[in-house]
Amino acid sequence: MDVVLFTCAGLRVDIVNAFRAAGAVALAVDADPLAPALYHADRQAIVPRVADAAYVPALAELIAEHGVGLVVPLNDLDHPVLSGARERLAPAVLLLPDEDVCARMSDKLTAHRFFVERGIASPRSWELDEVPADARYPVLVKAREGFGSRNIHLASDPDELAFFRRYASVPSFVQERCRGEEFSIDVFCDLDARCLNAIPRTMLHSKGGESIKGASLKDWELIEHGRLVAETAGIVGPANIQCFREPDGTLPVTDVNARFGGGFPLPTAAGSRYPELALALARGEHPEPQLGEFEEGVLMSRFYSEVVLTQNGDGSLRPLDPVS
Repeated sequence: MDVVLFTCAGLRVDIVNAFRAAGAVALAVDADPLAPALYHADRQAIVPRVADAAYVPALAELIAEHGVGLVVPLNDLDHPVLSGARERLAPAVLLLPDEDVCARMSDKLTAHRFFVERGIASPRSWELDEVPADARYPVLVKAREGFGSRNIHLASDPDELAFFRRYASVPSFVQERCRGEEFSIDVFCDLDARCLNAIPRTMLHSKGGESIKGASLKDWELIEHGRLVAETAGIVGPANIQCFREPDGTLPVTDVNARFGGGFPLPTAAGSRYPELALALARGEHPEPQLGEFEEGVLMSRFYSEVVLTQNGDGSLRPLDPVS
């Protein structure tokens, strides 16, 4: 029995359902009892918040109690904590890169410098007080650690840049805005950071930084680029790579999220079999790379849904209607 623990389950009903369809028993946890993914899992638990010292011990207790073989973090929030607690979560396999990789990819300016040093294109980026006179406007003032398009401001000229430098409420940096078409590449790597597949998709429409509409794309330049970026970064498990195709033909990387992307349903529908690959890794298997093995032209258009809950009488909640 493959029991998978999903941390910070939140809204990620799509991922929980996909692993269940692949044969896993889903154990979803969150600090919020109203997190919808809890009620689509086979088992659920309320745990302390990520910043609480009791968070990792609570997960370790659940792993032992339920015989968990795989831990899949669904949000960036607990990556710094879990990547440094791998041994405490054993014998479960943690589907997350090493601590230094997580730290490097979560700091967008540090990630930019890392890729440039290794010959991988990334938009010109600077500390807030180091923007040169030849910077190409508009530029973006971006949070160094952020997600969901939070704390990103567009500055059209030096005066606006000066304003947003003062306005920024979190540690930020400045990045030139790309001019080309944006793509996301959903990759999956084994425990040795070898890329098993890379599935590009168009960004037809996004909201709050999350893909709402898109299509799978069998573009071999993007597939190879995704593989190169993932293996250079040292990704273990899933990652979402965001890049642009610029007029000069370069593919600058703007973001690497070491988790399943918001557009997860699209590569899944296109045949990624990423949940099956994750379960194989947890069982100690060594799947071979299958780059390019997916269906092109699969379209996704997302919508809102809900879980309606009622009190159980003991302080817990249950779905009012059966959850499909």
